[in-house]
Amino acid sequence: MKNEKGKLYLVPTPIGNLKDITFRAIETLNMVDLILAEDTRTSSVLLNHYSIKTPAQSYHKFNEKEMSAKIIKKLEEEQNIALISDAGTPLISDPGAVLIAELYSRGIVPVPLAGACAFVTFMSAISLPEPNFEFVGFLPHKQKEREQIFEKCKDHTVVFYESPNRIVNTLMDWQKLFPDGEVAIGRELTKIHEEIKQGKVVDVIDYYTKKPPKGEIVGAFLKVDTPKQDVERYIRPLLKEGYGAKDISKILAVVFGANKKEVYQQALESINKEG
Repeated sequence: MKNEKGKLYLVPTPIGNLKDITFRAIETLNMVDLILAEDTRTSSVLLNHYSIKTPAQSYHKFNEKEMSAKIIKKLEEEQNIALISDAGTPLISDPGAVLIAELYSRGIVPVPLAGACAFVTFMSAISLPEPNFEFVGFLPHKQKEREQIFEKCKDHTVVFYESPNRIVNTLMDWQKLFPDGEVAIGRELTKIHEEIKQGKVVDVIDYYTKKPPKGEIVGAFLKVDTPKQDVERYIRPLLKEGYGAKDISKILAVVFGANKKEVYQQALESINKEG
């Protein structure tokens, strides 16, 4: 008889309120042979609350490579394992990608459970200019990489995680590109001090400058509308002033938050028309 492998269950845990866990998640955590936890000290609060006695072992970004082989061996020995993070759905800006890639290379498919996720909870509570958005996880620290992400707001809303210590500076950096832009910030979702703010970036900066935020932060840079006609009506006057297509694209990208490539093409078309 063919030897059956064990299963790896991806189990979401509450992002703040311990009641936000499914019956299936509790059942799975009780049933498996081992729980892989990002931080066993943090997860012990949840496990003790629901009297879950399953052994837990640390699995985090610093040991996931060396742990993967051991975990796969356990699965091949028909042991069932649950992977959890400190809060929310595993692998959503949390460790696990290395293990999942190795599993698929061996023909082992993980079992995902539905449950809590901070950015999904946040998105359900804000007003979007359109349904399309991109989740980018934690924002990078390097300025150039951050600006590349900011530029995406010309195409769709960008959802992100950020440190409460950096959020005001992040909003100020974004404001430089989109002075009239709108943002939304969720703080301590599902917890006692839950707070959601949405509005003009200048107002949100003012609010959090006066009241420095604490706790977990999830935010959204809402899509920036750039009326094509507003851009077009400034191209011809700038051409008459002697500006080239390249310079015009830079100027209007700053003024309107327009896409440089699109403005450049519009300027070239105007130049061709003028002949």
